[in-house]
Amino acid sequence: MKPCKFALLLALATTPLLAADLVAGAFSQGTLTGWDNKAFKGETRYRLVKDETSGKTVLMAQTEGGASGQFRKLKVDLNRTPYLNWRWKISNTYSGVNERSKSGDDYPARVYVVDERGPFGISSRALNYVWSSNQAVGSRWPNAFVPQAMLQAVDSGNAKAGQWVAHKRNVREDLKAAFNEDFDHIDAVALMTDADNAGGKASAWYGDIWFSEK
Repeated sequence: MKPCKFALLLALATTPLLAADLVAGAFSQGTLTGWDNKAFKGETRYRLVKDETSGKTVLMAQTEGGASGQFRKLKVDLNRTPYLNWRWKISNTYSGVNERSKSGDDYPARVYVVDERGPFGISSRALNYVWSSNQAVGSRWPNAFVPQAMLQAVDSGNAKAGQWVAHKRNVREDLKAAFNEDFDHIDAVALMTDADNAGGKASAWYGDIWFSEK
């Protein structure tokens, strides 16, 4: 994995959007409009599929020792819509990885937000909500490659593997807790299923992603 995944995503992003209640990923509508792909090492395969249990269209990710992400440049006013909503499902976590090290910086599922700063985003702040393989839910730690990117475990382990899990996070509060400063907006949303460091294999499914007032 290259040292600045989230910064490279930003460098390729599209024109920012402004909205009140804002849908970032309308996967259930069968569209990836506004989303782009960036490969880092190998490739994670992303495709829209129909979920067998709900019948809804979702975004499926499959990786086998590779890493690429889907991203969307989207300016979100956190004073108006601070809550990030999504649901996801994974096939499995990775065994024997140290997620706080460079050699174990892989996650079967992650959704992250970015506050873009500096030329090409090199000083940006990113908060990754991850399905961790072994870190406790609620724990937070810096990315082993990029210290201005923080990881936060919202799910952990295989107990819920194969099940849909829904999340609602107050991004403004989580960013403040992670970086000890106030944030009034973010500039991009991304998701990734990666296994390029430890060489694992996993699949993940992502439902719609949106921002809301509450």
